[in-house]
Amino acid sequence: MKVDATKKSSKIQGAIRVFVLITIISVFLSSNLLAKTAKEIDASVDVAIDRFYKQVKGASEFVKSSKGMLVMPNVKKGAFIIGGEFGEGALRVGGKSVDYYNTVSGSIGFQIGGQSKDIILLFMTNEALKQFRASKGWEAGIDGNVAFVSVGAGKQADTSTLKNPIVGFVFDAKGLMADISLKGAKFSKLDKKE
Repeated sequence: MKVDATKKSSKIQGAIRVFVLITIISVFLSSNLLAKTAKEIDASVDVAIDRFYKQVKGASEFVKSSKGMLVMPNVKKGAFIIGGEFGEGALRVGGKSVDYYNTVSGSIGFQIGGQSKDIILLFMTNEALKQFRASKGWEAGIDGNVAFVSVGAGKQADTSTLKNPIVGFVFDAKGLMADISLKGAKFSKLDKKE
């Protein structure tokens, strides 16, 4: 009798995993199918930059010193053992969008939940910006090391990281996951959509 209950429980858990996996995959597929236009991406980027200035003390110093700024607003992540992440954004140089990018990553391991977060990468040298723009698919930690600035409620961003070629911020994270890293994140250039 106990064996039957274990088998039944195992089947239910398996069915739940399959359901959650299908849900996660469908969210990411629909995100890809419903890709935003350049105008929609720019509007989201403007809102994320405004949040950045409001939530991160000292943000303007970083932006003024940077050669380019990749803004990925509302990057979505969902996971149940297998996880995935997707978002679209723009690279701004001189305050104007020059290229559009998406980020996609996947992971396997103990994880469950979902979240939304904003990602900003500031390219502090012309060389770092040039390498990023020339890449077919730039991966954080592989194609360039990112110095993350730790920010929290009422905390001033540490400007000593200004000397690093690439400085990253992950902020406005909402949801059940506490992942603020870019582990495995790959950024790929999109065709500009009008």
